[in-house]
Amino acid sequence: MIHAHVTAASERSRTLLTRARILEAARQELDRDPDSSLGDIAEAAGVVRRTVYGHFNGRAALMEGLVEEATWALRQALAVPRAPVADAVTELARFVLAVWPVGDRYRILLRLAPQDLGADRLAEVLAPARDMAEAIIGRGQRQGAFQTGVPSVVLTRALEGHLLGLLDCVNSGVWSDDGTGTATAALIAMGVTGDSAAACVHGLVRPAGDAA
Repeated sequence: MIHAHVTAASERSRTLLTRARILEAARQELDRDPDSSLGDIAEAAGVVRRTVYGHFNGRAALMEGLVEEATWALRQALAVPRAPVADAVTELARFVLAVWPVGDRYRILLRLAPQDLGADRLAEVLAPARDMAEAIIGRGQRQGAFQTGVPSVVLTRALEGHLLGLLDCVNSGVWSDDGTGTATAALIAMGVTGDSAAACVHGLVRPAGDAA
């Protein structure tokens, strides 16, 4: 009985590892060429097409797998414990620095998800980040740190569009960033002065022990 249980657990582990390898190959291949076929992805993953179809019954299912993976990664990034801060400027900078790596890793979905899954599915993925950003922006408006000429929900959509636009620019090869430039630009878009925005982001990303 114990041997059978161990064998079943080992088989599940191999299945999950194979699925993860296929998804990683898909992400890389689709980033290289959005028209990559399932055969191309199978070859990149080191498996046969039949194995890919054993996990995903077609391109749409494979895309859904990538979306689910991106959703999990985004929720994990948002859930990382962070010391509370009083000012919304710092909180928004931390938010952008947290979500940018996830967006950058899965940016190919911006091109493929609307046509393969529908725009509503992408909106579902972004919902937790949208809710958190709106709360931060609303607090920043109340603190007088962000522009108040439009409601927080509008500024949140503007920020979302800003980030998605920059990710699309990465897809096009005209923008490359580790998140610092994006976070600085996001703060400026919210109404923070350029010098203050740059200083805030620098204070968050500078190496520990760098007191300069």
